[in-house]
Amino acid sequence: MAGAFWGRILRVDLTSGRISVDEHDEKFYRTYVGGRGIVTHYLLKAVPPGCDPLGPENVLVFAASVLTGTAIPGTARNSAGAKSPLTGGYGEGEGGGDWGVKLRWAGFDGLIVTGQSQKPVYLWINNNTTELRDASKIWGLKAYEAQEAIRDEVGDRRATTAMIGPGGERLIRYACIALGLHDFIGRAGMGAVMGSKRLKAIAVNGKARPEVADKQGVTAIARWLRNNYETTLSTMTDMGTARVLAVLNAAGGLPTHNFREGSFEGYETIL
Repeated sequence: MAGAFWGRILRVDLTSGRISVDEHDEKFYRTYVGGRGIVTHYLLKAVPPGCDPLGPENVLVFAASVLTGTAIPGTARNSAGAKSPLTGGYGEGEGGGDWGVKLRWAGFDGLIVTGQSQKPVYLWINNNTTELRDASKIWGLKAYEAQEAIRDEVGDRRATTAMIGPGGERLIRYACIALGLHDFIGRAGMGAVMGSKRLKAIAVNGKARPEVADKQGVTAIARWLRNNYETTLSTMTDMGTARVLAVLNAAGGLPTHNFREGSFEGYETIL
């Protein structure tokens, strides 16, 4: 197996309650890499044409990026995707924070959720131990309240939770998934898909660390970023996403007029 990959993607069938693991070889990761590549692979393979986005046949896929969980700063990213209840088409969003990091530290590169539970549940992933638990008592809670309740129940204050609030439970079609308390997968209504499956949350923690192929190279990159942050990345802190407007505009990737166009004349005025 190539460095940084576990070769294991967790699979949870909420209809039957069965939990299993999909194992993949190096070729799979060289083909789909991570994040939305893996998400897209599973959606094209497993979501039947014409299915109801809020029905049991839809599939919700989480996948970490290649470097998530390694020592390189700024790489704690993961994607989630499903058939979108907002558009009826491909839906995928991306978030940061440490939820994806801890999924990788628990020994998994991703998570596939299928089926539909008859009652509210949450998934607890603790290293290699996984279990579905009753979430009836936390159904209806806001995200931060749910995470606190789950941490108390599992007895782990360091567990991080991907969860929905009342909006996702009520199947609001643009509902997001909260990754902890500060990061969100906010596109395409992934929170509504999670709510339709009656999956309140996915709590995770782990101690394993993915092995990289070139430890010295990773250390060098991490050290360079630490030493050069002020001159290369500090504008992201000051300006947020606006920092990349010029690059997107030049590349034709700046959504303009509902993406009928990819550049915006006078984009400088909105910086």
